Amino acid sequence: MKLNCIVVDDSAIQRMTITKLVNEAPNLHLINDFANALEAKNSINHNTVDLIFLDIEMPLINGFDLLDGLKNKPQIIFITSKADYAVKAFDYEATDFLQKPITKDRFLKAVKKAIDLYQLKNDSHEDLGEAIIIKSNLKKLKIYASKIKWIEAFGDYIKVITEDDNHLVLSTMKAFEKELPEGKFLRVHKSFIVNLERVEKFNSKFAEIGATKIPISRNKKDTITKAIEAL
Repeated sequence: MKLNCIVVDDSAIQRMTITKLVNEAPNLHLINDFANALEAKNSINHNTVDLIFLDIEMPLINGFDLLDGLKNKPQIIFITSKADYAVKAFDYEATDFLQKPITKDRFLKAVKKAIDLYQLKNDSHEDLGEAIIIKSNLKKLKIYASKIKWIEAFGDYIKVITEDDNHLVLSTMKAFEKELPEGKFLRVHKSFIVNLERVEKFNSKFAEIGATKIPISRNKKDTITKAIEAL
């Protein structure tokens, strides 16, 4: 198993250093390297990219701007000479943060994190279906989508209610909705997303999951009917 990766750094010397380390790593496959984020964005949109080694300070657009413009974000290992960016980097759920100059040992530790996270996310059992990774209480957890009952807005967080537990996740409803399997979940209200397969009954005002009544916006009544019929 190899992760497809790209390297994005405007420094030719740093780019050569990182690509050499990538090519020596048995679990990585280098697709390409880029001197700026605009060229990298085009490659990400047309290739399967699992991991980006990304510099932050670059001309045209910086590393954060690149990520803001992506619909589907691969894993990110940030590479920069400034430790001040570390907090913001982890706001982007970076897999790791490498400060220049990079040692081989530190590079390999970051790669191991990426490999472990990839395996965690993709080691799904067929009977439970697709899994997603959430970050709750400073830990990354694998949650099977089939076990999620509903998602609820909770201030700056969202609350993910599953069969087994409830998890607070620092995310917006809109961002989390993109992580869910298409056609299986529906946002029925500005503050609620439901697992359609968990809805036991519904009317024009509420969807019922167990003993819980979840409000339905007026413009979602027809949508939920069609969505459940399509399952």
